[in-house]
Amino acid sequence: MQTRSRQQWTDRAIIAIMAVLGVFMLLPFMWLFSMSFRPVADAYKMPPSFLPPTFDLTNYRAVLASEIPFLQIYWNSIQIAVLVTVGQLITCTLAAFAFARLEFPGRDSLFFIMLVGLMFPAQVTIIPIYLGYAEAGLLNRPIGLALMYLTSSFGVFLVRQFMRSQPKALEEAALMDGAGYFKIFFRISLPQLRPALSALGIITFTQTWNYYFQARVLLEPQESMTLPVAMDMLRGFMGQGNLSMVMAAMSMAVLPVILIFLLAQKLVIEGVTMSGIKN
Repeated sequence: MQTRSRQQWTDRAIIAIMAVLGVFMLLPFMWLFSMSFRPVADAYKMPPSFLPPTFDLTNYRAVLASEIPFLQIYWNSIQIAVLVTVGQLITCTLAAFAFARLEFPGRDSLFFIMLVGLMFPAQVTIIPIYLGYAEAGLLNRPIGLALMYLTSSFGVFLVRQFMRSQPKALEEAALMDGAGYFKIFFRISLPQLRPALSALGIITFTQTWNYYFQARVLLEPQESMTLPVAMDMLRGFMGQGNLSMVMAAMSMAVLPVILIFLLAQKLVIEGVTMSGIKN
């Protein structure tokens, strides 16, 4: 009886700690949205107040009416993030299946060479990419930035490791029954990868949504830039821009990432749970 009571108190303590941590994690987002409704005169008010005096949409209207084509830039970021996410989910899954389940000469060596690419930052390869894009006519085009990241070494590594943790009994039985590799992949392997693909999708979408350096180099006109570059322009030289207006733009920019996480968090939790199961 005492052991059960102690376990209940432990569970309640863990839940309480997680709730407190969740509140602290939400505070920056709550402050962001609160600042977006303040007039610029109250942005640096001391002492600061957590809630704005009035919920005014003036800052949001100012963002949409600014010289920067915010809606077009928003659409550019959506296009790039969706294309890159879908592309990586397809290419990384197929490559991971080949590295995890197929036997061919030089497989491990090719996988090692692919992982070496993780060691090079974007700044190292941006010059040859820029020159190649200039020759191909892909500069200042959002589709060009998306084409550069249709696959990734990290995505292949993540899905491959998850696939190697799954049992091979069903796949081997299907192979003995005469099923081909494509049928095994789509009928058996792919349904088991939902948690890994959801995690990869969230990571890829968030990274692509936050691209700044690559977009700054490859996309020059305002009509083709992405949201992080637009945030920098709204901030102004040495941060002299309208802070409340910048917060309003950031509030609109962060909504898709929050929505994607809320929609896929169930699969992410499922993936964490399944990773603790021993085959």
